[in-house]
Amino acid sequence: MAETAARSVPPPDLDIPPSPHTVDVSIIDTTATIRGISAHLFLSPPIKGYDWMAAPVFSFLVRHPGLNRSIIFDLGIRKDWQNLSPQVLSQIQSQGWKLNVEKDVREILDDAGVDANHIEAIIWSHHHFDHVGDPSTFPPSTSLIVGPGFKSMMPGYPANPDSTILESSLANRQLIELDFESGESGSKTFEPLTIGRFRALDYFGDGSFYLVDSPGHTIGHISALARVTASPASFILLTGDAIHHPGEIRPSKHLPLPENIIPDPFAPDPHPLESHYGCPAAVFDSLFAGRGRPACGPVYEPARAGNSVESFHDDVDEVLRTTGKLQEVDAHDNVFVAAAHDEALLDHVVFFPEGTMNAFAAKRWVKRVRWRFLRDFGGAVDKVDHELGRRRWGPGGEGGMSSMKV
Repeated sequence: MAETAARSVPPPDLDIPPSPHTVDVSIIDTTATIRGISAHLFLSPPIKGYDWMAAPVFSFLVRHPGLNRSIIFDLGIRKDWQNLSPQVLSQIQSQGWKLNVEKDVREILDDAGVDANHIEAIIWSHHHFDHVGDPSTFPPSTSLIVGPGFKSMMPGYPANPDSTILESSLANRQLIELDFESGESGSKTFEPLTIGRFRALDYFGDGSFYLVDSPGHTIGHISALARVTASPASFILLTGDAIHHPGEIRPSKHLPLPENIIPDPFAPDPHPLESHYGCPAAVFDSLFAGRGRPACGPVYEPARAGNSVESFHDDVDEVLRTTGKLQEVDAHDNVFVAAAHDEALLDHVVFFPEGTMNAFAAKRWVKRVRWRFLRDFGGAVDKVDHELGRRRWGPGGEGGMSSMKV
């Protein structure tokens, strides 16, 4: 057996209450990308060849057909990003990040015939510029939902010249700060419960959509869990930036690398699954052994500040506690983990407005996507010939394939 192949420990039951109610989840390619994000700013320890972190930007439209109610989880980057606060613009410039945004999420919804007046709430996973978008493009009737402690960062810019939050994003709309202890969140009251080891709130009150407390990356960071089929039950976990790369939660003691990884993460096109002979886990032995990482643990940890490198996480130890909880959820095959910047989703899921993500189980998306991130490490395991199949995420287009897909 390869060094990387290990016995799994069954994941604990998530204790999600049964419910016949579901929501429709659509993933939106916001048209935004960020290039030039050094991987070492967010991920540790570094891996040869993976220098630039992939950063497509996704948003999620959640519709409850039974109640005729709709919400949206994250808004990506605002099209006029040059109007972000001076503090944010300074960071973008100093880091050398290259932003490209073709449309605001509101425009994408309008183009698809979605009436924004029916969006009752925008949920911010957290307050960073690549998630908050431009709420001012939505009507005042659309409330803004944020995680615990958000109001401690107010006021925004320009009242506070050092703030990264724009006051215009909050103006003339209800701001709801969640309380995961009592469920009493401003004028709203949600039923609190525990899912796995996460504190959660039942948003619609019928078990179809839960807001999840996932702190660490920022003050008040939240995720969401959507029930998309009832029998058998299946769920989509919207992580926000609880992770910045799937390698922060995979492999794990609950989800070790299989001895033969199917589909082969280095294959240019993993369709259909049955046609692939797979990739031996032994290919990655040197990746784990050379970096002192256990085979039953994730490839990465969140990067800490040090050696003149600032931390892009509010509390790294809290991030680690959150990723530990995520590993337990991720090991369940009836849960599809949808991270805000997971490059693998670009090739394997149906995007808005073409359809929803609800049929992910029938379409075997978990199997298709779960280990796809390993292709990022071709340079570290002597698979350099496969580098031509990767997108470029460096500031000048370096670090990937010759023909850009994004």
